[in-house]
Amino acid sequence: MKNIAVAGTGYVGLTTGTCFADLGNRVICIDINPDKIAMLHAGQVPIFEPGLSEMIERNVKAGRLHFTTDYAEALKDVDYVFICVGTPSGVDGEADLRYVRMAAESIARTMTHPMIIVNKSTVPVGTGDWVADIVLRSQPKPIPFDVVSCPEFMREGSAIYDFMNPDRVVLGSKNKEAAEKVAQLHLPLRTRIVVTDLRTAEMIKYASNAFLATKISFINEIAAICERLGADVQEVAVGMGYDKRIGPHFLNAGLGYGGSCFPKDVKALEHMALVQGSHPSLLRAVMDINRDARRWAVFNLRSLLGGHLDQRKIGLLGLAFKPNTDDIRESPAMEIARMLQYEGALVSGYDPVAMHNAARENSELRLAESPYDLAEGMDALVVCTEWNEFKHLDLARIRACMAQPILVDGRNIYEPEVMARHGFIYRGVGRGSTFTNGNYQNGR
Repeated sequence: MKNIAVAGTGYVGLTTGTCFADLGNRVICIDINPDKIAMLHAGQVPIFEPGLSEMIERNVKAGRLHFTTDYAEALKDVDYVFICVGTPSGVDGEADLRYVRMAAESIARTMTHPMIIVNKSTVPVGTGDWVADIVLRSQPKPIPFDVVSCPEFMREGSAIYDFMNPDRVVLGSKNKEAAEKVAQLHLPLRTRIVVTDLRTAEMIKYASNAFLATKISFINEIAAICERLGADVQEVAVGMGYDKRIGPHFLNAGLGYGGSCFPKDVKALEHMALVQGSHPSLLRAVMDINRDARRWAVFNLRSLLGGHLDQRKIGLLGLAFKPNTDDIRESPAMEIARMLQYEGALVSGYDPVAMHNAARENSELRLAESPYDLAEGMDALVVCTEWNEFKHLDLARIRACMAQPILVDGRNIYEPEVMARHGFIYRGVGRGSTFTNGNYQNGR
């Protein structure tokens, strides 16, 4: 058993700390927000992540998991401290490292013995050296320490599974012995462990996310071409995915990527490249295509509703950026809502878990109690998040509730033929053909 501190109780920090506790370690999670810590002490979890609440409860009862706002208390006996704080986008797309700086300074001021500082936040290349400099400058007296980069690869909605079943663990450090000690923490996961230098480890994270974002934008570009040529991008993606060099993952055409990682990481990598005199043309194209994916929904609605959206009633099925999370950061649905409202549309939305967050961000967004309540009197519906419950709706009931039977499927969860049989005017992403009230029309 090792003693571990985790700075930050967001998605990454709370999942990391709880999973390390579940592996048998003693973990104390730190957050400077007293409301978050109070919630956790009261048994409430400040984020929605399937299975996390139950795992926290189990490890708190076992005495392996603790929470505090006090760095001195947290670092008293620890061997490792993981920095898991947010790194949001700055004005020019750069990663904002203020919270990393605050964590590093707090660690430096309160550490009383040697320890390993592990950067798990997604940080620009070179941040490990920067953190080491901050700690050296901020220590009241010299105490040995090492900095290790251990980037996270967890997906919201499946974060526990991803932590416990990683494809690989990436570690980078100037001190190989320190990296090997952090590797020991991950041995129970029985996975590949890649040990490299600090900057390379940091770059692996950005390169991985940028590549996945590129796959998403690529298939959306193909979807746009499919619409013009009368091909079906769903079948195209299946045919591509059987090629082992390509694989089937991240080839779902739709409204593009969102959330807390891909958007900011692609922007940050572009910024890093520009600052160093490189020309990140591909990254720019990836971001441009992603923006166009949201506009696709608005263009289709405008076309189907007679050329204008003023006073049109439009419902959004799904508000979170993806299923199984309440996270609306960079959510396609929230961006589409703003664009529709700008054009005068009356926008409503429904989401199984994200409506509280959506209401805080967009006060003009009407929130429905169910998909059927949302459909009542709507001129059009847009599928923005592929929640499983949306795949099993009573389509006849939805159709009967609507003022006009227009459905724009931004996630391709329905089949055009099925929607046609139910009398919908249906548009999917890159489906190549349109089915209108039971009649087949060539998409060209």
